[in-house]
Amino acid sequence: MGGMIIIKNTKSLCPICLKVVDAEVYEDNGKILIKKTCSEHGEFINTYWSNSEIYNKAENYDKVGNGIENPQTIADTDCPNNCGICDEHESHTVLGLIDVTNRCNLKCPVCFANAAVSKKLYEPSYEEIRTMLRNLRNNRPVPTPAIQYAGGEPTVRKDLVDLIKLAKEEGFSHTQIATNGVRLARLPSLAQELKDAGLNTVYLQFDGVTEEPYLEIRQKDLLATKIKAIENCRKANLGIVLVPTLLKGINDDQIGDILKFATDNIDIIRGVNFQPVSFAGRTPADEVESQRVTVPDFAEMVQEQTDSQITVEDFYPASSVTPISEFIQAMDGKDAQVTFTCHPHCGTATYVFLDDDKMIPITRFIDVDRFFDLLVNSTEKLEDGGLVAKAKIVARATMELPKTVDMSKSPESVDLRSIITAVFKERSYKALGEFHKRTLLVSCMHFMDPFNFDQDRVRRCVIHYAVPDGRIIPFCSMNTLYRQEIENKFSKPLKEMPKY
Repeated sequence: MGGMIIIKNTKSLCPICLKVVDAEVYEDNGKILIKKTCSEHGEFINTYWSNSEIYNKAENYDKVGNGIENPQTIADTDCPNNCGICDEHESHTVLGLIDVTNRCNLKCPVCFANAAVSKKLYEPSYEEIRTMLRNLRNNRPVPTPAIQYAGGEPTVRKDLVDLIKLAKEEGFSHTQIATNGVRLARLPSLAQELKDAGLNTVYLQFDGVTEEPYLEIRQKDLLATKIKAIENCRKANLGIVLVPTLLKGINDDQIGDILKFATDNIDIIRGVNFQPVSFAGRTPADEVESQRVTVPDFAEMVQEQTDSQITVEDFYPASSVTPISEFIQAMDGKDAQVTFTCHPHCGTATYVFLDDDKMIPITRFIDVDRFFDLLVNSTEKLEDGGLVAKAKIVARATMELPKTVDMSKSPESVDLRSIITAVFKERSYKALGEFHKRTLLVSCMHFMDPFNFDQDRVRRCVIHYAVPDGRIIPFCSMNTLYRQEIENKFSKPLKEMPKY
């Protein structure tokens, strides 16, 4: 391993027995790798990020959070063996998830939750879901602001509309469902019913713009179904985020086409969140390496498939926006704000505007680093200054921030300076809503599996499952370690799969 540079020591999981083991993250020949050895199953070396330069850039936007003040469990063993959230977790919950069923009207081979396979029904009651919602809202100092109902397929529950109303009653400002869209397509009234109940976003499984990816990944041609679901959501003015599961050799060549589809439907599609497939422990190690799609792979494919309309340099980790939350908190002197202190290597994102048929990333006409630096410097001054000084600092910041926008390079239809002024000076969150309606969020969230599991990342997770026993479990811990345990504990035998 000539030229190997050790980056850090962490803990990971044995892909075979899922035991916590020591691990080493290192750079070798321009790649970031993770190596660990299980005393029983031997050594494993896997790709962590395929490009060390992009990895190192993301490191510049690292921001450790403060966790929560009222953890449900105490860390008395190696992380992630006592999730709940424990007292050593370093971020609060930004998005809560509740699996409302493990039933589904499809049988996708890539799915990790399938009642037809397990022969058990996991379906928390309405009151159990209310308790889980309250657990998330009871997090301190930041109550969970957003909830996603998932599964299984949440739309197979007949009381889903009531569950959306319940989430609003319990104080969630943003609600979404993760769905395959089958029932949204078949039942034209469902989208409007969900919208009327308070649903904000449909997180729509969308694997490509041709039939082939669906036949391969979902074992059924679902493209027409997806189009119909989108049309029904459009009629209800119900915003959509497309969620492609990326598999190398199956649909990784359709990233550019999916983005084109999204921009063609930007009136109703708010974003595209690409999710490289995670591998179960039973997957042979050599197959994992040949099929792995990492965050840098994604960014490079976007650049290639959009003819550099969007480039690698346009992407930033989610943690990069932390200065916005910290500035607002210091400016208003209010309670702790929702802050994206997730690990910088969990994913990447950018916003793009549409100018005729061309995608223009926000980075082309706003100096992103200068914008964030201004916020950081202003926050530090606000924390040190008195009341009189604070007023001057806020006034200067709200005057300087719009100047980071180069209006000569921005699309004619977008006055980003006015939007920034309205958000920071006038606290106009309506303006923020208008920003989201005019842009497309392009993101990639790379969830971990046992091969690339990194304890440092899971401690910083901001996407958490609430479960019936009161625990709140980080996403990647849930899907690598806890899902089967939870479903076994709270399931009942499935006597017969219902017809949908």
